[in-house]
Amino acid sequence: MVDNGTIVFVAELGAVIAGSWLVSELLIRLITRGAKRAGASADLIRNVREGLSILWVVFVAAWLIIVTGLGSIFSFLTLSGIAGLAISLALQNTLSNIISGILILSDGVLRLHDSVEYSGVKGRVVKIGLRATWVKTDSGDIAIISNNYLANGPLVNFTASERLERKLRL
Repeated sequence: MVDNGTIVFVAELGAVIAGSWLVSELLIRLITRGAKRAGASADLIRNVREGLSILWVVFVAAWLIIVTGLGSIFSFLTLSGIAGLAISLALQNTLSNIISGILILSDGVLRLHDSVEYSGVKGRVVKIGLRATWVKTDSGDIAIISNNYLANGPLVNFTASERLERKLRL
């Protein structure tokens, strides 16, 4: 027979999971709205939503392991620290490109169809991804430039001068 303490505990677990899901959905929607305003592609928005959903699942799973007593907070923090260090070292360049891509989108430095020049490559932006930006040259070739390189410049944007000058005045 199940006692009342167990029922209350399970109900509390369900309430916390449901509440955290609602908060994560709100956060995902706010970030998605911001990405759409910044002119991000549908693929980029989908990838960000999926990444945030996976992050929520990992946090809930870790929380459940700690709350149910299957693992301690200390062991969780130790393992997550080691895993975070290993992942960050393995993905250092990729993470740098992703962060640069987010900054490029949020700053409004690049938008689709902008005419740009970077390191001798001159053309029109056809895709802005998390890791790289695609530029179609006048000859029809596609140059794929890492966002980290674009963020560190020098990048010349011929079509965004008015838009960027307005940002400088603020």
